Amino acid sequence: MDGSDRPAARPSVTVAVVIEREAQPNRWEDWRFRLVEVLRDDDGAFGTAPRLLRDDGRLARWLHPGFTIELFADECEGYYLNLSSGAPVWFVAWRIADDDPSRAWPETVSLSYNEAGRWLDAQERVDNLPLPPDVTAWLQAWNDEHYRPEPKRRK
Repeated sequence: MDGSDRPAARPSVTVAVVIEREAQPNRWEDWRFRLVEVLRDDDGAFGTAPRLLRDDGRLARWLHPGFTIELFADECEGYYLNLSSGAPVWFVAWRIADDDPSRAWPETVSLSYNEAGRWLDAQERVDNLPLPPDVTAWLQAWNDEHYRPEPKRRK
């Protein structure tokens, strides 16, 4: 508590996701999507609405702002697995519109390996992008303070 009746805010970072759409990348696909980058947006400069960044008829890039990633103590194991992988990443769950296969958007972003695994178990599309060093250091510091591995149990 901070002296008021409100609980302390959770540590968080706000990001925007850039998705690229490629028209007819081959004869079997009308559209192909890929995550291009996850950008920090702590000051909200990107706004709240998705916007088209470019479209040359073949490649289009969309910016999807407004994703807040909060850290939770019960996800420490998932953060640890991400950090200890040797190449920490952002996990992004995203969807393609059923009624318009030329449209895709990110649903949510996480830093937890376990949460990404739950999304995959639920048949969601999940991709990842490298975590920048400043976010890796922030997550590592928080996880070092809060993560307590479960003790090994005898069989």
